[in-house]
Amino acid sequence: MNLSRCPGRSGPAARLLVLSAAMLLGACAATTAPSSTDPAAPAIPGAWSVPTTGSATVPTPVDWWQRFNDPALAELVDRALKANPNLRSAQAALAQARAQRAVQEASNGPSVGGSLSAQRSQNGNADAGNRFQAGFDASWEPDVFGGNRAALDASDANVRAAQTGLADVQVSLAAEVAAGLIELRGLQSRRDIAQRNLAAQTETLQITRWRVQAGLASSLDLEQAVAAHAQTQSQIPALQTSLGQSRNALAVLTGAAPGALDTLLDRTAPIPTAPATLALSLPADTLRQRPDVRTAEHRISAALANVAAADAARYPSFRLGGSLGLSSITLGALTDGASVLRSLLASVSIPLLDGGAARARVQAQEAALEQARATYASTVLSALKDVENALVAIRGDQERLARLQVAAEAAVNAELLARQRYQSGLIDFRTVLDTQRSLLSAQDSVAAAQASLATDHVRLYKALGGGWTPDTPDNAAAR
Repeated sequence: MNLSRCPGRSGPAARLLVLSAAMLLGACAATTAPSSTDPAAPAIPGAWSVPTTGSATVPTPVDWWQRFNDPALAELVDRALKANPNLRSAQAALAQARAQRAVQEASNGPSVGGSLSAQRSQNGNADAGNRFQAGFDASWEPDVFGGNRAALDASDANVRAAQTGLADVQVSLAAEVAAGLIELRGLQSRRDIAQRNLAAQTETLQITRWRVQAGLASSLDLEQAVAAHAQTQSQIPALQTSLGQSRNALAVLTGAAPGALDTLLDRTAPIPTAPATLALSLPADTLRQRPDVRTAEHRISAALANVAAADAARYPSFRLGGSLGLSSITLGALTDGASVLRSLLASVSIPLLDGGAARARVQAQEAALEQARATYASTVLSALKDVENALVAIRGDQERLARLQVAAEAAVNAELLARQRYQSGLIDFRTVLDTQRSLLSAQDSVAAAQASLATDHVRLYKALGGGWTPDTPDNAAAR
């Protein structure tokens, strides 16, 4: 429906149309858009099931990897957070969301355009004539039912979701780098253990050869010593292969080609260890810290706004437009003596019959809202599970490591006593072999358990949402 300032449209018919539109608008205004309600989250326990030491209100540190006292770890995380391709993709997604929000915000305001045209025409045998025109056009759609505002709210929520999505990539990336370096350090420790045990077995093999030559030992003892020595030797190439693969994986995580970090990572260092005390936030605080939970919340906000926008689209829309221009037969006359052209247009568009399409679009957005709420509930439960699993793993690996260390210490003493007694001829060679195998197995298990425990702490920091600043104002995402 168009109501414009032009001849022949100011009579009773036009006034009737205006009255009808006003009545329809009054009826539509009484309809309320869907209310924005908070999603029903799963029940959150008041405390974790596994008791921990330290304060229960200390927040997870942003740079938690600094607590492992490994300079290489801090350097690798810093490189990854600057150059990882997945991180750059998330940054681009955030930039895209901000740009789309700017487009939506711009479309909510008035638009103004300019035009300039030149025309030359001829009718029959008459002389050709010129016509030059210049002017401005402006239009604006009043947001009577809040559809444009709801669309902008959805864009704001999408920007915040993209921001927390970027934070989630940062959290995951830092944890993956830390776990990769811990694995590397664990492999280095296991390789060193194998090399030390190989040196001890080499010495035992030489002693056995001397005893065989002296007639104090049998050829069976020599063959058993050779077999044990070769078995230990065979473990070192496998560990070297795993070390090379770990270095390559860490290089890719930092955005570098495989092999680029060999110089940095070839230096052997101890397995990083987490602090003895553990400061753990309460479950509800954990959910506020985790970026993936924040992202799920923002998706709900966007879905609510989309429902409101779809509902507003069912009601009349309005448009105000106008133009102001100059027209003349010569270009120079545009600024002096040109005819002034002006018009004002008001229109209202009223959906009358669409086969239920508008209502179906609302229902589709409502279904998307339910999906967002279900995703939020699932994310909350996963967050709680991740923390509980990490706590259980830490407690179990701490107990396991303590017992393995006792076993390894006893195995060292047993191996030393067995070699001394064998050299004195007090025991047979089988006892020496058994103690050396036990020593290698016990020390290798200690190194693996140390790496596993350190990785458990990494998983816990990730589960707690460490690695980003959770108290960043949400409205900063819209900047």
